[in-house]
Amino acid sequence: MTTFLPQEFLAQIRDGVSPSAHDIQTFIKGIGTGDTSSAHIGAFVMAVYLKGLAKNDIVTLTKAVRDSGNVMEWDLDGPVLDKHSTGGVGDNVSLLLGPVIAACGGYVPMISGQGLGHTGGTLDKFSAIPGYNVDADNALFRRTVKDIGCAIIGQTGALAPADKIMYAIRSATASVSSLPLITASILSKKLAEGLDGLVLDIKCGSGAFMDNIADAKALAKSLIEVANGAGVKTSGLITDMNEPLASAAGNGLEVRNVINHWHGVRDKRLHNITVELCAEMLVAGGLAKNSRTGRSQVEAVFDNGKAAEVFARMVTALGGPADLMQNPDKYLQAAPIVTDIISEKSGIVSAIDARAVGNAVIVLGGGRKKPDDIIDYTVGFDQIVPIGTKINTGDTIARIHARNKTQAHEAGKMLRDAYIYSDDAPDSPLIIDRIVANI
Repeated sequence: MTTFLPQEFLAQIRDGVSPSAHDIQTFIKGIGTGDTSSAHIGAFVMAVYLKGLAKNDIVTLTKAVRDSGNVMEWDLDGPVLDKHSTGGVGDNVSLLLGPVIAACGGYVPMISGQGLGHTGGTLDKFSAIPGYNVDADNALFRRTVKDIGCAIIGQTGALAPADKIMYAIRSATASVSSLPLITASILSKKLAEGLDGLVLDIKCGSGAFMDNIADAKALAKSLIEVANGAGVKTSGLITDMNEPLASAAGNGLEVRNVINHWHGVRDKRLHNITVELCAEMLVAGGLAKNSRTGRSQVEAVFDNGKAAEVFARMVTALGGPADLMQNPDKYLQAAPIVTDIISEKSGIVSAIDARAVGNAVIVLGGGRKKPDDIIDYTVGFDQIVPIGTKINTGDTIARIHARNKTQAHEAGKMLRDAYIYSDDAPDSPLIIDRIVANI
């Protein structure tokens, strides 16, 4: 076999020539052994950023990064399923979705992440629950999935370790926004979970990383075709993120919002997207004949309390309090300052800059300006008024939870300025498009 020469491999990428699968695998394997240097990785990610990769090459790259660490194998009596969201504001879906799928007979080993930029992270929300172990070891993680049907934790060092190294170099070399590299990064971690099916929630709008439909569709198409090419049945929804998905934004407040949801006080948009994504997952896993029957199954476990029971058991199994659902005030601390945000205008809410709302949470201390920042889990907004609401001057459009008056003033102004009023509101679809693999 021909000796692998990294400089020749990099020249192929630079010149837009597809390398062999063996060379891609050797290059990625070398990240773990030290044979692939930081300089090689930097050249590789910049060449891919500039020249791209063919679909088959992205599949090979994704599988190679996945195989750089542990790949889970399961022996369970139901399908292993998961969902990935590209990130939004007030997006509590994962906290609801995992327990719903478990209550319907599936298994969800969800590896989640911290907040990124203006978007909230599922891991940060669970970290607001005292005792909940987001860094559970592999034994506890596997036991919780097997016994309860769902476990949501953070990425371990053994899961796709090459991706962590590559991402740091992508960030340092201004090559993060490469579609092939985004695809490989997202899917390498998800496919390492040993899935039978995956559903993607591609956010589009002012609060999403993809703020236009063309970019959202391009990302959805890349993720779905590569995931299917790697052997995991995958589909996706492009969903609206032109306003916060729930009526709360901020980690502890979103946990409260989810507990209210389990008790029947439901945000319509959050509920509808969760139902659609769950139905898609049940079909992918063979647990529902079609989306209509899937939706019925999902609504049933919401209404009969089975999904809420799974959530409570998962929280307890991973170290959280056994009575969180009954006594949230006992565990989810309140911020020192809680006050209404009053509208200075009148009209019908026609638009909300969701990105500005997410950034306001960061100003309050509920997100990170630097990777090592410590989050305040008590701060954020709740009772956020949605698009389509008729507002008079002096009405409350949200309630702010803040650590001090300075942050409350600045973040409150940001939220107030995020609201646009007119004589009517657009009738925008929540589900913008459904994407399936074309292979």
